[in-house]
Amino acid sequence: MNRAIGALAVFLLWRGMIPAFSAGLECHGKDRVIVTMEEYPGALRNPLKGFRPHQSDGSHRYGTLCRVYLKWNDLERTAEDGVERIMAVSNREWRDVEKHNIKVIPRVYLHWDGDKKYWPSDMEEGDYSSDQFRDRLLRLIARLGECWDHDPRVAWVQMGIIGKWGEHHSPDVSPAMQKLMGDAFSEAFQNKMVTVRHPWDFKEFAFGIYWDSWAHIQQMETHGLGIKQLGSRWHTRPMGGECAYNWGDWKIQPGDDPDDTLSDPEHCRFLIDSIRELHCNNLGWVADYNEMEPRVQAGAEAVQKAFGYRFVLEKVEYTASVEPAGEFDVSFQVRNTGSSPFYGNWPVEISLLDPKSRAVVWRDTFDDLDIREWLPGDLWDRAAQVYQQKPETYSVGRRFKLPPRIGKGEYILAMAILDPAGMLPTVRFAIRNYFKGGRHPIGRIGVGVTVSDPEIDPRGFEDPMLDTTLHYTLESAADAGDTAR
Repeated sequence: MNRAIGALAVFLLWRGMIPAFSAGLECHGKDRVIVTMEEYPGALRNPLKGFRPHQSDGSHRYGTLCRVYLKWNDLERTAEDGVERIMAVSNREWRDVEKHNIKVIPRVYLHWDGDKKYWPSDMEEGDYSSDQFRDRLLRLIARLGECWDHDPRVAWVQMGIIGKWGEHHSPDVSPAMQKLMGDAFSEAFQNKMVTVRHPWDFKEFAFGIYWDSWAHIQQMETHGLGIKQLGSRWHTRPMGGECAYNWGDWKIQPGDDPDDTLSDPEHCRFLIDSIRELHCNNLGWVADYNEMEPRVQAGAEAVQKAFGYRFVLEKVEYTASVEPAGEFDVSFQVRNTGSSPFYGNWPVEISLLDPKSRAVVWRDTFDDLDIREWLPGDLWDRAAQVYQQKPETYSVGRRFKLPPRIGKGEYILAMAILDPAGMLPTVRFAIRNYFKGGRHPIGRIGVGVTVSDPEIDPRGFEDPMLDTTLHYTLESAADAGDTAR
């Protein structure tokens, strides 16, 4: 009975003779199935991580994040403009991103470079210190929170506003302004995380970081060291930014341009080391590489695998058969081999699929589970190319009860991670067994019948990187409803 086929090995434990691997899980059925997964070898296009291209149309191979610059005078021409204008501009700039499984990272700015300044017409250009600026700034931040804090299209927010490109220099953000803006953004954004430009600013606040010269040779001992000195901040807040190819000694590191960074082994390793060491979640500018050049694409795949989280589902154990309207157990082991956590409390789904149509006939989620706690390793060893503190394997288990409407027969047990916006599968585990649409088939399960063979033919699995159907909706989890439960 025990045999390995392609992407997985399935072991049927007859009559409970072999104990379950998940400690503390009480087994009520006589027969158990353990599925040992094979890791998917390539990089994955997963949300809230990775290369961050400027385009938001889904055309980038890996891009699921897009930073969007917004001029203050587009959001508010004068004090007469209301919150409706901010929402209208946001809807225009972010149109259809949910269809491409893309989340945006907005940044408001007043000054781009040179004389490119974008102040509302009733404010004094270049005035960062008057009472008028303070009052309008506080009003704007509150309105941004009103528009964005519950918007499923927003990943997190870059503070911006002050300095060239909203990078908090030219001018710097004074300590008094740091306190003012830190308090205002913390109040306005209770649900979305906030990131700031410099790791040594906003010391009273646990904000994330956008370092917009990531891995630049001249800033590794300033900004890079500053991020390291934040300690475990990366556990709960993203570290990211962009590579820069237009100042100083960028040709030394990160290289001449994105293609050079990703195709040159020395540059590519330097970038990956910085991602691993500083637990980087996403980067822009380097994302603007030539996807048609094989050497560049090979480097891009290695970098994408290092970015952010990478959830390797190692084992799943479940009850082989369940009586109609009965209960059954499911447990699994998972390891994060990436560089950062997942920064959203998204549910893990268990489902029964029709074996022919693959339609969902029933589904539920693991309660009391927070996937943000699946941390990667720590203390990157550049010489050995491994974390000295290896990533933990996390064990999860739950008992589920089927509703009476589920008829007798064989079904496919599947798993997925859902975006709360619409409760649709959008995050892919890094395993080979995959069905188009975002669910991972685990094995066969019987309802009121005995399954003769729990294995699923791996020839029916599909390549997760070829699946372009994943998306979310603008509905909240509460609004989405669920007819499959």
